[in-house]
Amino acid sequence: MRQGSGISASLAAILSSLATITCCLPLGFAAALSAGAASAFFATLRPWLLGLSIVLLGLGFWQQYRAKQCAVRGRFIGSVLLWAAVIVVFGMILFPQQIAGFLADRFYGAGK
Repeated sequence: MRQGSGISASLAAILSSLATITCCLPLGFAAALSAGAASAFFATLRPWLLGLSIVLLGLGFWQQYRAKQCAVRGRFIGSVLLWAAVIVVFGMILFPQQIAGFLADRFYGAGK
């Protein structure tokens, strides 16, 4: 049986952590994306989504560890993506408002 390299767990962790900032986006940006209802929905799920992100990171590291034990050649991109997921997830945990403000300035400001 071929073991995964943790890529899917890394991507899922990034996506679930990014979903947590939808509650912090400015109203104009949320309206432009028609995400007002999604924002309220994800705001209530924020702790669960961050917990899921951490669990998925753990799964990704476990998959990489198992791949090394089974002598499956690890992929460099999988390792890079896993560590990028760690940075994104912990950034969302520690600085959600700052990241949401940064993204809103970049995307909302570009439409003016």
